[in-house]
Amino acid sequence: MVLAARTRLRFGPVRLSAETGVPARTISRILARHQVPPLAWLDPVTGALIRATRATTNRYEHEHPGDMVHVDVKKLGRIPDGGGWRVHGRKEEFRGRGIGFDYVHAAVDDRTRLAYAEIHPDEKGVTAAGFLTRAAAHFARHGIPRIERVISDNAFAYRHSAAFKDAVAALGARQKFIKPHCPWQNGKVERFNRTLATEWAYRQPFTSNQARTDALAPWIEHYNTERIHSSHGLTPAARVSTT
Repeated sequence: MVLAARTRLRFGPVRLSAETGVPARTISRILARHQVPPLAWLDPVTGALIRATRATTNRYEHEHPGDMVHVDVKKLGRIPDGGGWRVHGRKEEFRGRGIGFDYVHAAVDDRTRLAYAEIHPDEKGVTAAGFLTRAAAHFARHGIPRIERVISDNAFAYRHSAAFKDAVAALGARQKFIKPHCPWQNGKVERFNRTLATEWAYRQPFTSNQARTDALAPWIEHYNTERIHSSHGLTPAARVSTT
C-alpha cells in the first residue's frame, strides 16, 4: 500500500502518512528497505529516475522566522491556447508552438517554509526588486514582520542590479549569495520550486497559459495553510504561529 501510494502520489513520508494512516517513521523505513529513490531524483511529471542531487553536509535551519529568506526564479514554457503537448501528446501538429517563457519568482522563509510566488515575463533586477518588496509584505501579513537576510544564487538580477540591492536595503536586510555552482546552498527554495512544478505547474494539463497562471495563487494558499511540510510536520502558517 505504501509503495503504491508513493508511486501514484509522489509524496514524502509525512504526507504519505496522512494519506495512508501509516506512521511516517514506518513509511521511511519501508522506503529505505525497498531502496526507493528520493523525490528530488525523479522527474516531476513522469516519476522516472532522472538524476541524483548533491547535498551539503552543513544542513541548517535558522532559529527565528525571517532570519533568512531564500529567493530564486524558475523558468517555465508558456502554454499556447488550447493546450500544449501535455494536452494533445507529442503530435507533429503541436510541435514548435513555443510562445516564450514565464518566470516564476519565489521566496521561502528558512525557518517556517512559508512561501510566496509571482509570475512575470522576465527575471530583470527591477522585476526581482518589486517581487521582493511584495514578498516581504506577504510575510508580514502572515506573522513575519522583519527579514534579516536574503540569500540567492549569483544571477545578474540579484548580484548586480541596483534596484534589487535597494529593495534589500529598504527592508533593513543584508544580502547573501551562495557559492558559484553550489545550488544546494539555496536548497529550500530549490526544493520549493520542485514542489511547485510537481503540484502546480505540471499537476494537470492546462489548456491555456492563463489557466495555469490563475491556479498559482490558490496553490500557494494551499501550500502555506493546508499542506503539511515534511521537514517539520506542520503547515508553514502553523509553523510561524508556534515559533
